Amino acid sequence: MAANEPNGPDLSGIQPDDSYVVKDPEAFARNMARVIEQLGKAASAWVEPREKGEIVDEGPVGIPDMITTLSKVSQFWLGDPARTLEAQTQLFAGYFGIWGNMMRRMASAAALPETPAMPPAAPASTSSATTDKRFRDEEWSRNLFFDLMKQVYLTTSHWAEGLVARTEGLDPHTRDKAAFYVTQLSNALSPSNFIMTNPEVYRETVRTNGANLVRGMQMFAEDMAAGHGNLKLRQADPTRFEVGRNMAVTPGKVVAQNGICQILQYTPTTETVLKRPLVIVPPWINKFYILDLNPEKSFIRWAVAEGHTVFVISWVNPDEQHAAKDWRDYIHEGILFALSTVEKATGEREVNAVGYCVGGTLLAAALAYLKGLGDERIRSATFLTTQVDFTHAGDLKVFVDEEQLASLASSMETKGYLDGSRMATAFNMLRSGELIWPYFVDNYLKGKDPLPFDLLYWNADSTRMPRANHLFYLRNCYLENRLSSGRMEIGGQAIDLASIDVPIYNLATKEDHIAPALSVYVGSRYLGPNVTFVLTGSGHISGVVNPPDRGKYQYWTGPAPSKEIPYEGWLEQATETKGSWWPHWQAWIKPLSGERVKARKPGGRRLKPIEDAPGSYVKVRA
Repeated sequence: MAANEPNGPDLSGIQPDDSYVVKDPEAFARNMARVIEQLGKAASAWVEPREKGEIVDEGPVGIPDMITTLSKVSQFWLGDPARTLEAQTQLFAGYFGIWGNMMRRMASAAALPETPAMPPAAPASTSSATTDKRFRDEEWSRNLFFDLMKQVYLTTSHWAEGLVARTEGLDPHTRDKAAFYVTQLSNALSPSNFIMTNPEVYRETVRTNGANLVRGMQMFAEDMAAGHGNLKLRQADPTRFEVGRNMAVTPGKVVAQNGICQILQYTPTTETVLKRPLVIVPPWINKFYILDLNPEKSFIRWAVAEGHTVFVISWVNPDEQHAAKDWRDYIHEGILFALSTVEKATGEREVNAVGYCVGGTLLAAALAYLKGLGDERIRSATFLTTQVDFTHAGDLKVFVDEEQLASLASSMETKGYLDGSRMATAFNMLRSGELIWPYFVDNYLKGKDPLPFDLLYWNADSTRMPRANHLFYLRNCYLENRLSSGRMEIGGQAIDLASIDVPIYNLATKEDHIAPALSVYVGSRYLGPNVTFVLTGSGHISGVVNPPDRGKYQYWTGPAPSKEIPYEGWLEQATETKGSWWPHWQAWIKPLSGERVKARKPGGRRLKPIEDAPGSYVKVRA
């Protein structure tokens, strides 16, 4: 939309002035009218599906649950006058400290009018603003008003966090939920999220006479419409990426498919390949091409170049017809279907398998399940950021209790699946300070287009969750921790992880908030006697997708995990190696892959390729 078209932002009268006074009130007023117009469009996009009954407002975290949880904290502090006085005294002491610092600062500025910059007030809370990306602009410290807003916010946030930590009588789950909710409220109420209390946004609004807000609210309306009534926050420029064009482009074919998945086989790039094929089981919560983002970051392309015949399960993006599909279906119609496809395409019955995140959890359950059936075609397993014991599971546990599962089951009753946006929002809320509010400010307040970031594009390419599958996973894993205890049943068969006796490569990432390293390490104890535990730097995605030629991060190797060696003890004994874990894994798996044989074309002689990789299933948008 051009700058001065009738419906576009009015850019006339912009002056290169960083003050906080509007220079062209007329242009500013015209732009504010256009802001209101765009807000009206966003409101219509929000209201329409609710009027039609297409949306029932039950988010990943319900307001009633938040109120109930935080009320337990309030009851402790308000139920005793002495505790109430203690909490109030601590908060007001912080405020008086800020006020005193501000008074001294104002007096100093009055006495020394030629001083170029007044020193900022010392933080009244123990939270550090110096490393907080929200407060990097120098005005947060130099300007008295913005410094005051920042200090009051930091003090109040720290005080609220302390109340939760010191509340007595809370069970661990309730305490974790309370801390989570306080964090969400704190992140949402940051002064950096509001026009008048964010110096960068304020200056930009004045400089452009509000044209930034016109652009931002136009994006806001578009994102509300794109989410069909729920805000689909854009974290990357969606026009710069396309699956099959510049993402997921490793050459290969879809060689088999059913109602649950497509099986991809990749074209070899070496004259000979390792005899035993490699089957990758990705999570169904996200799409498989995280392992094939682009040629430079693709684990799949790298594995092909190392001589593996690589097969990948590409899960369907489910709809109403998949509502009753559970873990047994995903094992039989996914993993077992892949094993049969591998045998038809290569003549090989035995495979090495790789499972990522919940795909690894399914693979671990499948190993024990198949062992009970006498099926030993999977001869080794690599688990990437995979949990099989959920005692120390990540922040997602805050979403799982009986009340929330009941609400979730009810919300999925009609459609038979959970909307992909709900899962995407849940994951983003785990790191709302990094994955929600910075984009809210940049997109909607500053009016800036998001950068072309492939990882965030993939993150936003969400998938739906079948009702039966998702409820089984949350109850059996997160809520009741049945898999590691041997109480999980699939198709009437008890799942005994202790029966697993194949070599295991178990990778954790040090900064993982979804599958914490401690949780992965503890899970190693349940995966049989032949486990190699490896820890890599960074987090759930970046620690895994770390090609060797980038020279980033590091990994640690150490003794075999055991009950006698706690995670902290293992870290003390571990050896650090700079760079990617990929070559270490290749050195581990190569002896398990047999001799070299002639390279195999996708499908072999028995299977006719259906379409080119990455296939059509992965391109279905939620």
